[in-house]
Amino acid sequence: MAKYRKILVAYDGSSSAKTALSLASQLAREDKSWIKVLAVVPTYQGDLELIGVSGIKKAIFGPGQELLAEAKRIADHEEAHILTDLEQGEPYEQIVHVAEEENCDLIIMGRRGKGQLERGLMGSVTARVIGHTGKDVLVVPENGTLSWENLLLATDGSPCCDNGLARALEIAQERKVKLAAVSVVYTNDESYALGPKAVKELYQEADKVLDKVGKWGGDLGVRTELFVRDGEPHQAITALAAEISATLIVMGSHGRKGLTRLLMGSVTERVIGYADCPVLVCHL
Repeated sequence: MAKYRKILVAYDGSSSAKTALSLASQLAREDKSWIKVLAVVPTYQGDLELIGVSGIKKAIFGPGQELLAEAKRIADHEEAHILTDLEQGEPYEQIVHVAEEENCDLIIMGRRGKGQLERGLMGSVTARVIGHTGKDVLVVPENGTLSWENLLLATDGSPCCDNGLARALEIAQERKVKLAAVSVVYTNDESYALGPKAVKELYQEADKVLDKVGKWGGDLGVRTELFVRDGEPHQAITALAAEISATLIVMGSHGRKGLTRLLMGSVTERVIGYADCPVLVCHL
């Protein structure tokens, strides 16, 4: 099933988190899902002898309780029922843990701005959640909207990208929409230096990747539109998304091994940072 039944929203009070909660509420209304909103407060690092226990609890948990009260007001305005959870510790660890414990099938997180650091997302909570969870993660830009009308799948044909392909086809089939797909030929001075034959082979590989998308889509009765682009992958993907007015970009996760846990410099991470529409990262 392409529809998500249990949604976890990571809430920190930022405008992007408010957008994430609003979109989760929309999704819950459409698909009759339930929502859990999670706020995470830091672990106390000070000297317990210098302050009373009640004072520590108020200082640490008070802001988190205020965040959840704010989330409840937003949900009430959106006519959505939510459950709330306040945890203490490292944010990404708690988000991953709660999603697993509650058997959520989707985590929704906001993405702040498009400044230099946000575009890179290096070391961010979002990147760490994507790298460590086995759940699908929907990252929504500040003031973003959610629509299933115009899906764009980005794939390089690798096994991890098949996760995104399978999910994108499920969504397109269930919601009766067309699926656009792009495979990017990474070209630079070095690739062209290899000669025309080598470059031609890269394009042929991209065509094979998209043939698979078309075949799988045809088997499921999903209309597909296939694109080959060249250049820097994240730039080509986001440029095409803007060109066709994509409302959602779907990508596969590159797994949870070694440095890929942090998605350092990955195409997925950069697409999330630059895209103007939400990005759905799919796991197995």
